[in-house]
Amino acid sequence: MIPAPFDYIRPASLEEACGVLAEADASGDDVKVLAGGQSLLPLLRLRLAYPAALVDLGRLPELHGIEDRGDHVFVGALTTHDEVLRSGLVREQIPLVALATATVADPAVRHRGTFGGSMAHADPAGDLPAVALALDCVFVVRSGEGEREIPAAEFFVDYLESALGPGEVLVGVRVPKLGPGWGYHYEKFHRTAQAWAIVGVAAAVRRAGETIEEARIGLTNMGPTPVRPRVVEAALRGLSSPPAGDDGAHDRVRDACGQADSGTSPPSDLHAGPDYRRHLARVLTHRAVRATAG
Repeated sequence: MIPAPFDYIRPASLEEACGVLAEADASGDDVKVLAGGQSLLPLLRLRLAYPAALVDLGRLPELHGIEDRGDHVFVGALTTHDEVLRSGLVREQIPLVALATATVADPAVRHRGTFGGSMAHADPAGDLPAVALALDCVFVVRSGEGEREIPAAEFFVDYLESALGPGEVLVGVRVPKLGPGWGYHYEKFHRTAQAWAIVGVAAAVRRAGETIEEARIGLTNMGPTPVRPRVVEAALRGLSSPPAGDDGAHDRVRDACGQADSGTSPPSDLHAGPDYRRHLARVLTHRAVRATAG
């Protein structure tokens, strides 16, 4: 289909972009921000979205790049998935981001889609929001009134709805470095390589010897927002994660991961019903934890 008519605005600076968005909010106009366009353009084409104007941020240099900032890595909102994958800094310091990004759609989408755009779109079936939640990322946003920070636990509000306010632009994401002793894995179940996850699990586990000292889990597509099953994280803490052969210890890890669907509200669609997604969450969480902890 052909999109409905809209005005096209390409601001020359971040300040101008914030001003345009603030004016649109004051006048009541529906204005959408265009980053990579990999999520927005299909909605426009199907006329599921018909804004009065698009504000294209694609050429704002301050929104690009990946920087080492001591205790965290700062990923600019307009950094493409491909740039994230090719970054040695990402692979070395925040490897869970690299693992999940490698599963995003296909190479064509990864060359155009952006790190910040996929977050701001707030699709619970997206791979990266669950990673941001598990890693306690912080979202840096700016408006005409200044800059503020939003923790990942507060950023994803509802289905396709983030905490970005009127006139605010996502500048980038602070991804904490977890340091030595951590293992990482992203487990995803989907129909084809290009499809959204039916269920995905982002896992980070810190061990001391054969004991799990800390676990962080993020679930994809198990509710209207990404889910962090803290009951699983608490149940895993202190458990032994030994080599193959200790069936009792492995059973305890499996039982802990079997609580992954607790308190979730998975959707029902053409690909899976809620019960099947709950089953996948339990199985995939166990796989992800075993992959990180041995």
